[in-house]
Formats: sequence, C-alpha cells, structure tokens
Amino acid sequence: MIYTKNIQKAIKFAAKTHNHYQQQLRKGKEIPYITHPLTVGIILSLAGASEDTVVAGILHDTIEDSVPEKKVTADMIVERFGDAVAMLVLSVTEADKSLSWEERKAEAFGHIEHFSYDSLLVKSADVLSNVTELIDDHARYGDEVFSRFHVSKEKTIAYQLKVIAAILDRWSESPLAEDLSAAAEALRRIGEGAENR
Repeated sequence: MIYTKNIQKAIKFAAKTHNHYQQQLRKGKEIPYITHPLTVGIILSLAGASEDTVVAGILHDTIEDSVPEKKVTADMIVERFGDAVAMLVLSVTEADKSLSWEERKAEAFGHIEHFSYDSLLVKSADVLSNVTELIDDHARYGDEVFSRFHVSKEKTIAYQLKVIAAILDRWSESPLAEDLSAAAEALRRIGEGAENR
C-alpha cells in the first residue's frame, strides 16, 4: 500500500495544527501554511523515503508551530505515530522559539552534524521546499520578498547556503543532493545579483 493510513492520518493532524486551529499562512503570503508540510511529504515520497520519514516530513513543524492552547507534544506524536516518527520530528524542531534568529539558527545548524540519514532527508526536503519557493517568489517579485524575513537578504541567503553545504557534506549521495545543489546555485545567483547592482 502506498497511500497508507498513517500518511492519511498525518495529513489530517498537520492540517488541524496549521490550518484549523490557527489559519496559519506562508510568511508574507495568503497561501495556507499546510502547503509547506505537504510539499515536504511529497518531496520525501518522490525521493523514496520510508513511510515513517514521509509522515515525519508532514508533521515536521507541528510541535514548533502549534498554538499554546492546542500544543502538540512529542508524546502526542509517539502515541499516534510511534517513537521513530517522533524522534525525526524532534530532530528538526527548533526547541526554543523565544531565542533570537541567530541563536535559533545556530542551534538548528549544530544538529545537522549529528543527524541520521532519515533526519537529513527530512531537513533536506524542508530546505528544498522553502528555498525553491523563495527562488520562485524572487523571480516574480524581486528583492521585496526578503522583507518577509526577520533578517537581511544577505543573512537569509548565507544561512540557507550554509545549511545546504552542511547537508551535502554529510551525505553527498543523498537522493536530494542534485536538487539541493541546483537550489544553492540559484540562491547564489540571487545574492550576486544584489552585489552587481
């Protein structure tokens, strides 16, 4: 079976967390946030990931982004989807959203060197979804897309390139390596475009 009960259940769980309980949107846009975890799930599925990894991709932001009154916990994910899925979700979850952008990103980056291949796949699909959407938006709207972020265009691009390089350094044979490399090249061109103006 390809479209399993667990994948179906994960989609419903993520939709409740991101859409039903808070009507969460993509940063600076009128697009429902749920499109992002679903895209991550599709990327993982196309990359040949295991069911648990696809489910974790769909759920990867539920703990981090759930509202206090409907807080998603690791225990809830264990109960519904098992230990392996919960561990994958936790591995890519920013633990403390009260920290500054720099502190949060430094902590998240530090985890990459300890990731399992399944965690690297989830992180790769997450990065690929975010970066390709940014590249597409930039092609349509130019540098104004960077006003959605809490830090400058230069910092945003530098961080994403650093993450992609770290992932590829850990797993150069990843099924998503070619896609990540292409995304990084497109990001570099956006960054160089700013310097050449």
